[in-house]
Amino acid sequence: MTYIPTSPHERDDMLKVIGVKSLDDLFDAIPAKHRFPKLDLPPALTEMEAYAELSDLAQSNENVRGDLISFLGAGMYNHYIPSVIDHMLRRGEFYTAYTPYQPEISQGTLQAIFEYQSLMSALTGMDVSNASHYDGATATAEAVSLAYAQFRGKRKKVVISPTLHPQYRAVIRTYTQGMNIEVIGDDNQLPITNYQLPTTNNPITDDPISNLQSLLDDNTSLLILQYPDFFGRVNDYTKLIEASHAKGALVCVVANPTALAMFKTPGEMGADIVVGDGQPLGIPMWYGGPSVGFFTTRKNFVHKMAGRLVGETVDNRGQRAYVLTLTAREQHIKRERATSNICTNQGLLALATAIYLSVLGKSGLKQVANLCYQKAHYAARELNKIKGYKVSSETFFHEFVLECPAPVAEINAHLLDEGILGGYDLSQDYPSLANQMLIAVTEMNSREDIDVFVKILSEVNHE
Repeated sequence: MTYIPTSPHERDDMLKVIGVKSLDDLFDAIPAKHRFPKLDLPPALTEMEAYAELSDLAQSNENVRGDLISFLGAGMYNHYIPSVIDHMLRRGEFYTAYTPYQPEISQGTLQAIFEYQSLMSALTGMDVSNASHYDGATATAEAVSLAYAQFRGKRKKVVISPTLHPQYRAVIRTYTQGMNIEVIGDDNQLPITNYQLPTTNNPITDDPISNLQSLLDDNTSLLILQYPDFFGRVNDYTKLIEASHAKGALVCVVANPTALAMFKTPGEMGADIVVGDGQPLGIPMWYGGPSVGFFTTRKNFVHKMAGRLVGETVDNRGQRAYVLTLTAREQHIKRERATSNICTNQGLLALATAIYLSVLGKSGLKQVANLCYQKAHYAARELNKIKGYKVSSETFFHEFVLECPAPVAEINAHLLDEGILGGYDLSQDYPSLANQMLIAVTEMNSREDIDVFVKILSEVNHE
């Protein structure tokens, strides 16, 4: 908390302590012409006038909760969010709580985090979970840091799949600047501000599994895969993970948590680290954030894991209690020895995820996953019937690639005129995938929505 002097006397005393005579002296380092710029602000409004203007601005925004039908995914998905989540998050004891350094007065917050960790460990098939990171991309980058620390910096190579989310690949490269780590696998030797693949590559037709296996060697610290991959396809990585382990390397799987309710877990495949974005689990899209990055791993790597970790114990009265565990890994205890200095606890959003999973339960989450799967496959079958369009994917969860007869930007503009958010234009990140759209379907898309989508796309046929 910042202390604000309440009297001129207190202010003068504080200035004297820091060795200046006046508040203006604090700004001496700033050139005079830049010290107090005049702001070109409009005339002040009354509260009523400001409310009316802001309401008009808000009403001009379109959203997927009533204005638009959405088939846009690529990492941020439109799922149904039970109303109980918002009601719980707005309770003062959760909404205003922050870091639970004092367990004796933070048992509720600590238990909520512990329950989140338990749920995420069960969902991913791993031993332990932290709580948590900013988003899926930062959680993935922290997996690189874990592997680097595990091998004491002696293994310098990280192999990443070309079908890993492009923004995740960019964040990994941002994290590893200055760490003397070689990041390969996606043929990305371009500057960090331009992470597109070369136009000669086609990550849809290429075989990433055999290509990645050939890159593994005794200098590899980590292999990073996505499940389902960025194009929505589902692969069993068991043999590839075994090949990586044979070289002594760790494996991180970036997972869609909703898909884990239906498919084999990364833990069952032998993954060492499972990360991802918890946004599909009860968190709104919110213009792209904030979100929560989950990070789970095996018990033997827990000392190298960044982020908050809550454990269950017994107090001096024999009652169950919760405490922060292994806190020497954290930046607030020993900054110079911390596993990471970016290990925030997104407590409120982790709580949202825990409530979502608790409310739905194992059966409910499976129903959501099955609805996503069935509706996506219905949409793919119907779109495949349109002349000039072709679904490139076969084995997929709720996203798939659609080859289009015209530029995706042009098609999406037409769809938006009809009240539909079209799919993601893959050529933005993969130049070889011109005219190809990544379409996402969730339980929120009704059969009628899909039929309208198919009908409008059939109008855009330039063959």
